[in-house]
Amino acid sequence: MPVLTVGNTEIPYLIRRSDKSQRRRIVVTPGKVEVVIPAEMDLAAATDFVEKKRRWIFEKWLEIEEQARHRERQGPSRFVTGAKLPYRGRQMRLTVNPSEGCKVEVTYRNGFILSVPATLAAGERDSAIQAALEAWLKDRMQRDVDAYISHYTVTLGVRPRRVQIKDQKHLWGSCGRDHIINLNWHLIFAPKPVLEYAVIHELCHLRHRDHSATFWQLLGQLLPDYLVRKRWLETHESLISPIFPLQ
Repeated sequence: MPVLTVGNTEIPYLIRRSDKSQRRRIVVTPGKVEVVIPAEMDLAAATDFVEKKRRWIFEKWLEIEEQARHRERQGPSRFVTGAKLPYRGRQMRLTVNPSEGCKVEVTYRNGFILSVPATLAAGERDSAIQAALEAWLKDRMQRDVDAYISHYTVTLGVRPRRVQIKDQKHLWGSCGRDHIINLNWHLIFAPKPVLEYAVIHELCHLRHRDHSATFWQLLGQLLPDYLVRKRWLETHESLISPIFPLQ
């Protein structure tokens, strides 16, 4: 493996050809420098490129190493392969893979698969992963909610003005006099029947503003087992309230 020497510092680097790459680029990660070049480029040109970028590589190397040491002092990343995140009532495994992309990508196949840019600074890694996961989960919840709204508004004969998926510290849902329904996005961690209960609960408030016997009677007509779903939410509230209840 070739080595770039800057003063007393030796920085080993790897040259990798890529059929997809149209230009040269350098990727610096803790303990590793990778020089990616187009498949047709010769090695001499790659070495020359490294020499031209020696100052930038050295400064980036020091920066990444310091960030890695800082991260170690703070503790390990929460987002590692094997960690588990609740999703629709089940604990689903995370698989974290490095990628050449420029942003964190989330896919789901019997678990969450995270493609995390190798160039992402250690100090930014967890926040970027959390933001990507949160956006993905909110999008899936929005789809579920939209389906429930479409189905039950026909039966109820009422329709909310708008439905918003939000961060709510003390409420699972609310329905204002303006007919805007707010739902706590953490409900995506609960089983789908529990989310369904929360949606229908707020829809019933479009007909009855209070929690009178008439309100519960209407809810019971739509969901005969609503008490089971309600109790699940009350019992497991502490498990799905944290922003990211990883295990």
